[in-house]
Amino acid sequence: MKKNKKILIPAGIALLLFLIILGSIAWDSANPQQSCGSCHEINPSVESSQTSAHRDIECSQCHGTVLSNGLHSMIEKTNMLLFHLNKDEDYREIRLDEDHIMEIMNKCENCHRTQYVDWKSGGHAATYSDIFLDEVHNKMEQPYWDCLRCHGMFYQGNIYDLMEPIDTRGPWKLKNPDQVGIPVIPCLACHLIHAENETRSPAQTLDKPKNIFYEREERNIPYGLYLRADMMFLRADFLPNPDMVKNGKKITAPDDYAYRLCVQCHSPNYAHDTGSQDDRTPTGVHEGLSCNACHKAHSNDARNSCINCHPAISNCGLDVTKMNTSFLSADSPNNIHFVACSDCHPNKLK
Repeated sequence: MKKNKKILIPAGIALLLFLIILGSIAWDSANPQQSCGSCHEINPSVESSQTSAHRDIECSQCHGTVLSNGLHSMIEKTNMLLFHLNKDEDYREIRLDEDHIMEIMNKCENCHRTQYVDWKSGGHAATYSDIFLDEVHNKMEQPYWDCLRCHGMFYQGNIYDLMEPIDTRGPWKLKNPDQVGIPVIPCLACHLIHAENETRSPAQTLDKPKNIFYEREERNIPYGLYLRADMMFLRADFLPNPDMVKNGKKITAPDDYAYRLCVQCHSPNYAHDTGSQDDRTPTGVHEGLSCNACHKAHSNDARNSCINCHPAISNCGLDVTKMNTSFLSADSPNNIHFVACSDCHPNKLK
């Protein structure tokens, strides 16, 4: 009898593992509307994916499978099942935490390689250590809760959970060493994977003059902002375009969706004064110019931007790329965002 038990127990365990693996394969290969979508918590996400740009991509390509990450993934999916079965109100809506966001973001590279490389080379790839262990900034301004609104939108905690001490003296450190290399502005901070995306054939676009007019409205806005406080994504065309002022006078702010997004983090003070706080709203000779007119969308690179609008020799008879502005040198007193004619020609414009 004991001998039979020794045989039956391992056999039972092996059979159970086999059934789990077989069930996982069947579940992952099934139509999402019949598998994942059968959970009422996940069904809205499944439905929105059917009208998104990723409608032809299987859920598992971004979210993984029960077995894709070994034991970690199995525990994760088991917890999701328990959340589904739990009647507690807190588990009614399943949300991705920061670890899941990072896993998905790393898979974005598989299809969006150029954009991913550009992002990695730009300032928006800054990590928690780059932002929160910056001694110069921390001595100038004490870290506080609203830092996470732009730098750590998906962090599950507050500033006191993230780092210590919370002062301007330091030395500072992150409480969790694993947080050091995590980017604070991942892809999902500005992009919604399940964002609605219309289809339009080339023939329908090219045979209608209004559809190819250079001032046509942008459709299928591919970017927006994740609102940490509300735990929701807001498309850029729904973001407000603020009224900006300089020396008490209203200025012409860029009227495009990219600016609406950028100004949410590169924002002015309470009075909407241009150049205050981290604002970069163009004034002077570049008033009204869009952020995307100079900066590439993912890398933020602006090194070749001047030549797009200026010939090699400007109206002043000078090469604009060699003028005394912050484009030429970061130490220049003439910030390229706010430079005016009078900054270089004070006597001629009086």
